[in-house]
This record gives sequence, C-alpha cells and structure tokens, in this order.
Amino acid sequence: MEAEFREIDESENWNAIYQEIRQQSSELPCKVAKLPENRSRNRYRDVSPFDHSRIHLQLGSNDYINASLISMEEARRSYILTQGPLPTTCGHFWEMVWEQRTRGVVMLNRVIEKGSVKCAQYWPQREEREAIFEDTNFKLTLVSEDVKSYYTVRQLELENLSTQETREILHFHYTTWPDFGVPESPASFLNFLFKVRESGCLNSDQGPVVVHCSAGIGRSGTFCLVDTCLLLMSLRKDPSSVQIKDVLLEMRGYRMGLIQTADQLRFSYLAVIEGAKCIMGDTSIQESWKELSNEEDPPPEFTPPPRPRPPKPPYNGPQSTPQFFPEDDIIQAKNVIYTHSAPSEPEFRRRTVATLAASAPAEFETPTLPTDEPDDASAPKPSDPVTTTTEAPPKPSRSPPEKRPVGQWNPLLVSVCLCTLSVASVVALGTYCYRTYFH
Repeated sequence: MEAEFREIDESENWNAIYQEIRQQSSELPCKVAKLPENRSRNRYRDVSPFDHSRIHLQLGSNDYINASLISMEEARRSYILTQGPLPTTCGHFWEMVWEQRTRGVVMLNRVIEKGSVKCAQYWPQREEREAIFEDTNFKLTLVSEDVKSYYTVRQLELENLSTQETREILHFHYTTWPDFGVPESPASFLNFLFKVRESGCLNSDQGPVVVHCSAGIGRSGTFCLVDTCLLLMSLRKDPSSVQIKDVLLEMRGYRMGLIQTADQLRFSYLAVIEGAKCIMGDTSIQESWKELSNEEDPPPEFTPPPRPRPPKPPYNGPQSTPQFFPEDDIIQAKNVIYTHSAPSEPEFRRRTVATLAASAPAEFETPTLPTDEPDDASAPKPSDPVTTTTEAPPKPSRSPPEKRPVGQWNPLLVSVCLCTLSVASVVALGTYCYRTYFH
C-alpha cells in the first residue's frame, strides 16, 4: 500500500484514480427519496439514499429519512450514514437513533461553516440542558461535555416519553474538519477514531453507529473507509491484502458519493498506512498520535456570522428616494434584466432564481412541487413570466464548488461597475453646475 501511495503521489495521479472509482460506482434507484412528500426532508437535491439500503422509520405515516445502512460483512461492522439534520427532521434523527439501538453519534462538521448553515442544532447546548422533540415524543438531556482542542465528547440522555425509558448516547463531535477538505493530520484523525473505538460504540453487540457531516458522504465516507480498512487488516492478519479502492467501491453500493474529493481519497490512504503501524503491533504509535494532535490545547473560537441589522425607520416618516434614471429605463446584462422602478425585494430574487434555473444543467433539474413546499420548490421554466413566480429557490447540490478561471470577467459585476460610474458622473456634474451657478 505504501508503494502504491508513492507511485500515485509521484505521478500526481490522484484525480484520475478518483474519477475511475466514480465511473465504477453503483448507480442504484432512489425512488422513495424523490417522492414529493419526501423531498423537503433532503438537505441536498443530488444526495439521496438508495432504496435497498435506506433506513425505515417506525413512527408516523412517513417512514423516510435521508440515511443509509452500510453493512460490511467481513469486517462485522455496520454504520448509518446520514445528512446533518434539518430543523424539521431533528425529531426523526433521534427516533432513528432510538429505533436502531445506536449508542454513539459521530458528527464531523460544524453547525455553521464559511457563513452557511450545514446542520441544525439537534442537541441541547449548555445553557439549555435539555430539548424536547414533540413530533416524535423524545427528550434529550445534556449530561456532560468534554471539550478538546479539535473535538468534543458529549454524554447525552435520550428519553422516550411514550415509554419513560432512557438510554445513554455518546456524541463525538470533530470540530475542525473543513467541508470538502481533510483533517489537520492523520495523527489527529486517528486519535479521534480510536477514541470512538475505545468507547465501544462501534462494537458489533451495539446498534450501528450514526455518522454524519453535512451531506453524509464526504467526511462521513472518509471516517468509515479508514475504520473498515484498519479492521480488515486486523482480522486478516495481512495488511497487504486490503485494497482501499475495492473497499470503497463496496461501500458505495450502500450509499452514493462516499469520498467527495481526490484529496479525501489521498488522506484515506495516509490514515490507513499510519494506522496499520498500530495494527501490526507498534503500541507506542497510538500515544504519539495523542501528543501530535495537541488535543489538550485550548480550542479555537468559532463564532457564527453576525445577523444583519434590521433597517431603521426614518425619523420624519417615509421619504422618497431621488431617481437618477427614468422609470422606464432598462439595463440588460446577459439574460438578467434590472429595472430602475425600485422593484420589491422578493421580485428581485425571483428574477435571479429564474435566470439560474434556466441555465442549470439538466441532471440537476427537480420536478415541480406544490407551492406549499417551501424548502424545495421548483424554479420557473425559461418561457414563464418571472414576475408571476413565488416559489423558493431550489436546494443546493453537493458537487464540489467550481473555480472561476483567473482573469475571467463577471458580466454582472461589469454592469454594476458601469452603473456606479454613471451615477458618480451625474452627481459630479450636478455639483459642478451648482457651484458655477451660485459663484
């Protein structure tokens, strides 16, 4: 495996290997996830559980949750990979944990990342201590919290209010793993992984551990892939017999898109190679992981982005805004039309959504939903009048963000700049005429 890693690294061939795995991955039906009544339960429109491996809820009339059961028979290990809960699915999440007899939850993302909400706050914070999920009749209590430099371990108490039965749940939260990225080092990741292992949450006598990030495929897939490969090495007593690509392809038969980038694939190789040293009998290596990870350092402060201030009302009542352009003047900029008749905010957004929907690729189009589906309404067709559209924008996809080529101009930005220059010219001309007249 080390020789294979060096060969791929020297030839800079990770992206080709990753694309080969994507082409060989299974494409299985996800019909239940695409049903209209279930689409509001999906965080991303292009990440769905396969029908054959999806988790079935037992309460209520709808048994759907965006979660997949991955069963690695030879390793005798099972995982439930799921998305970060939505505000409307937190109760479903804890219902699943209860029904599957899960003892541990592994969270690999933060609630807010780069200014975007990636997951709902589905557990109580210190100030709250407890939370009640009325839709599924569960109560969650925060018992203790052990905060390390890059991860936090919480002890939670989950109570079924219908039966008055309680269970202890351990919540392992990795707080410094960036979206579409990799951890700080294999040592810090392995130290975290072995903390989860030592708790017993991954043992076969427990229910499957629940692992999630934002979509439940990238960081979650990396965690499960490394753990499974190290377990197979230990069971086979022959580390060289474990092929990471084959294990990943087998896992992708249970949930789509596991491992989202070539960097995550490369990091998986590094972590397995480093973890194999412990599997082969070097017991001191685990202590070195703890030292290298600096887990006892104070954690960095992650503050959420500030909320926008509400607009202040004018002191002397509403005032008219001076118009610098005629009301019927129109500026056109590459399929986007902006009028200077001061349109309302919702109308401005509808125009933008219609333009994006018209230029979106066909594979990401979503079927039309009723207007009472606020989280996943469809965009209007290009031929429809944009002023009559009231639906919300479609949900985002989980494809890695595309980078704009260096030096490429943004037409909208150019139009805004030209408009700003025109306004500045009018103001300057007016100031000059004013001074000339009075002097």
